[in-house]
Amino acid sequence: MKIFMVFLLVVAMATTGCSFKEANAGHEVVLIEKPWIFGHGGVDPEPVRAGMTITAVTTDGIDVSMQPMKFDTELPDTMTSDGVPITFHAIIVVQVTDSVSLIKNFGPDWYKNNVEEQFKTMVRQAVRKRGMNETAISTTALDQIDSEIRDNLVGFFKDKSLPVKLITMTVGKANPPDAIRNQRIETAAQEQRIQTEKQTKLAEDQRRAAEQSRADADNAYRESMHLSPEQFIQLKAIEMQSRVCGPEGKAGCTFIQNGGATPVYNLGK
Repeated sequence: MKIFMVFLLVVAMATTGCSFKEANAGHEVVLIEKPWIFGHGGVDPEPVRAGMTITAVTTDGIDVSMQPMKFDTELPDTMTSDGVPITFHAIIVVQVTDSVSLIKNFGPDWYKNNVEEQFKTMVRQAVRKRGMNETAISTTALDQIDSEIRDNLVGFFKDKSLPVKLITMTVGKANPPDAIRNQRIETAAQEQRIQTEKQTKLAEDQRRAAEQSRADADNAYRESMHLSPEQFIQLKAIEMQSRVCGPEGKAGCTFIQNGGATPVYNLGK
């Protein structure tokens, strides 16, 4: 019986020229009446907020999302104050506050027709005030750019009576031209090489200083012992032989005493 009643309702609507309009969760449907003969057309002051409603077959329904919506845009060749073109990827998130006013005054393509180009212009103007290094390299200016554009957008929505509110706006990291980026990479590589060379020279200077310190200590010891250079060399040779051939040494040594004797070391032991 229930199915039969639904069938009769559908048939009745088809014969009398009616249609269904349905709004999903988080959406509203703005009705635009277009009567064929009697009455005046226009935007219905009450949108369909939930569920389904029956309208004339000539009535159009425009679905409007009432949830936050994200729009992003690419801005190539945006000039900085020092004349360098950089590329930005900017994101804006807005939320509709009055669907009927939005469609009635700005139409379904409200963002494209009223906001998109204005948003791009705001980004270009903000970037033009700052140089390439602070915008694309060190990124110190990005927070200032975000804040400036955010304030300008809020003021623009208010002045234009656009029934949307700004949730967030972000200008992403700027990309400089490939030539500048490659130059920065090469500069960084050169700076790294310079640092490496400085570290190498520092190590060499420290080694040279240590060797000089040891030489000065040896010479001071020789002078304190009243040894000639030849005698000091012989003393060092004896110390070396003692280390190699003595109780803690690993070599078996045979010494031949013959004036200017030269010790023989058996290193195979």
